[in-house]
Amino acid sequence: MSRNLSSSQFLALLDAVFQCAPREAGLTFLVDLPDGRVSDSAAWKDRRRIATEWYLMLQDSWDAMPFEKLSFCAYPNVGTNNGDLPQDILLVEQVNRHGTIASSLDTTFEAVLKDSSIVLAPTELSATAPLKMLARRLGFRGATMPGFSRAMMPSLGLNYESVNRRVLQIQDRMNRASGANVLLGVGDDVLHPLHIDLRFRNGHASGGLIRQPGSVANLPSGEAYIVPYEGEEPGERSQTTGVLPVQFGDEVVRFRILENKAVEVLSDGPASGKQARMLAAEPAYGNIAELGVGVLSEWGVKPVGSTLLDEKLGLHIAFGRSEHFGGQVGPAQFSAPDKVVHIDWVYVPEVQPLITVRYLNFVYPDGSEENIIRDGKLMVGIA
Repeated sequence: MSRNLSSSQFLALLDAVFQCAPREAGLTFLVDLPDGRVSDSAAWKDRRRIATEWYLMLQDSWDAMPFEKLSFCAYPNVGTNNGDLPQDILLVEQVNRHGTIASSLDTTFEAVLKDSSIVLAPTELSATAPLKMLARRLGFRGATMPGFSRAMMPSLGLNYESVNRRVLQIQDRMNRASGANVLLGVGDDVLHPLHIDLRFRNGHASGGLIRQPGSVANLPSGEAYIVPYEGEEPGERSQTTGVLPVQFGDEVVRFRILENKAVEVLSDGPASGKQARMLAAEPAYGNIAELGVGVLSEWGVKPVGSTLLDEKLGLHIAFGRSEHFGGQVGPAQFSAPDKVVHIDWVYVPEVQPLITVRYLNFVYPDGSEENIIRDGKLMVGIA
């Protein structure tokens, strides 16, 4: 098992993140499976292998761990990030301290999760949104790890108490802000301003400590995030407006944002045409669903080409589903279950090299502004 945590490191991670009690009901691993819509890949195969390694590793550590039961479950992928999960699930294997008690049984997600106190989901397609909704009802704690790879193993060894303190600094400012002003540069001289309305909203901290029953967050963690105001209050339209550039390959697509929605594409090119068609076919796709600020670059963490980690390094802005974060846009606003998305655009140089973050300022109710990011660097806490 090369490039993995040792059993003692993995148990230490679980204890640090979830603050395990002396006796926990059960830990469940969730993996999704390829099909004709979403084909398999070497990275996806290895992610399932990593989950299997962790599952087998824990079976050799009964005396050192608090769990009464371990479950390994698989389900058919839902075709899109953050789409609702299927009702049924395959219980590949379940063991307790006395041996195997079940295997290869079709059961329901709800039945498995009811018996789980902790859930780990190293999947191909993100299950964060639906697991957040299920956790609120069923009471488990969960870490979602879409796109996780062995390259991310070092980030699991960070001091998440310190990471969490940094994230809370950003969350506090989000809670006090009424808006955010973002200036993104394309090339040397093209600037795109965007105002994001943060009224009627609270920020969330995802600092790597998932200790409250009913809570689900990404792992690796290290961001504060907030859903922009989406205009649901009577007589109060959203003030989110401006232009959002997003790089697709060598092309920068420019979205015009009005009342918290991408309403048209201002640029030309193959990617621009595709994005314009997607907005026309699925208006909820263009909902501005999240403003996030990652902090892990301060710990020397570098991008690995996966949103799971890369978004924790700096500014990110998401399209699509928001109700799992406290917003108003959920599956009902999309035309079909496989059209539901929550997709993050990550603004760090390695991910979108043609776009620079000139600044991110939080705007407070008294009209004052505080510089949060300048020229791509987090400024909070710097004297």
